[in-house]
Amino acid sequence: MKKILVVRYRFIGDMILTIPFLRNLRYIYPDAQIDMLVAPNSGEVIEDCPYVNNFIYFDTTRKHKYENGKGKKKSFWSYVFELRKNKYDKAYVLKRSLSSALLCFFAGIKERIGFDTENRGFLLTKKVKYDETKHESLCFLDVLKAEGFNIKDTYLENWIKDENKQKVKQLFKENNIKEEYRKAVVNVTATNQSKVWNINNFAEVIEYMSNNKNIQVIYIGAPSDKKIYEEIQFKEELKIKPVNLCGQVTIKDSLALLKEVDFILGNDSGNLHMASSVGTKVIGLYGPMPFEKWKAIGEGNILLKANLPCMPCALRGKCKNNKACMNAISTEQVKDAIDKI
Repeated sequence: MKKILVVRYRFIGDMILTIPFLRNLRYIYPDAQIDMLVAPNSGEVIEDCPYVNNFIYFDTTRKHKYENGKGKKKSFWSYVFELRKNKYDKAYVLKRSLSSALLCFFAGIKERIGFDTENRGFLLTKKVKYDETKHESLCFLDVLKAEGFNIKDTYLENWIKDENKQKVKQLFKENNIKEEYRKAVVNVTATNQSKVWNINNFAEVIEYMSNNKNIQVIYIGAPSDKKIYEEIQFKEELKIKPVNLCGQVTIKDSLALLKEVDFILGNDSGNLHMASSVGTKVIGLYGPMPFEKWKAIGEGNILLKANLPCMPCALRGKCKNNKACMNAISTEQVKDAIDKI
């Protein structure tokens, strides 16, 4: 039996965008053992993917809040030895870093296919050109195309367990979230502050949703996000008060919750991709990152962005324009998008 390793660890959005790759890889190798090297927590967002036999959690750093594994973090070399024992025939190195290619090289994996980035091409047996202008999910599929394989489909999907559905139902009951209300998740955070819309703008739009549209707003996120939402100041009393579930839902619970709401409104972040993967509509606010590469894909999404000469900067260096790209998105544009949704 052929043994294949897929390497793509860190960040929720990136993990979700590997799903079309994994599905097409399984079409190509229906009987192979396909394992995937993922990061703690963020890897959980696709943990129930039926196209992967085993997930290996790569826990060598704690730089990001979605990388915090349980117990002590391990060394790079411990994973080299672990992967070497598994005797993989082939590795698809979807992570673009030099270290990920070194990992597969030192693990003795004979075939190593990946992007020719970070001067690591000499470590790969097949180098694939990385297209900066193409959507990331399609870039992953380019790796299969480079081997001459045909791509059958490109859609997103995800999988939700009954236990997570039941937990969401219980949370709705405990927080008096009525079935007759339309519901929306509002996401005011992002991994980089340059991607964040003004908090006062969010407050104005949440007031509009609550008082004018009878929409129940829900917040989800890490425990560290809870205080940010508590500090949102509203100019008037809200008809339907937002429910803050930060720290109360796991990543898998969040998938189940996003499936139950009418739409998500938020900054460019992994939560938007999570919503897309379960078929929930997105109102996305985009700024410094390349839009065509990172936009939330799906039917009925409304994605808002400015058109400024400095866009996209891809967060290369400190913003000199006081987040002009994000500030150019008006509250009226967002309210209009809510009306259309």
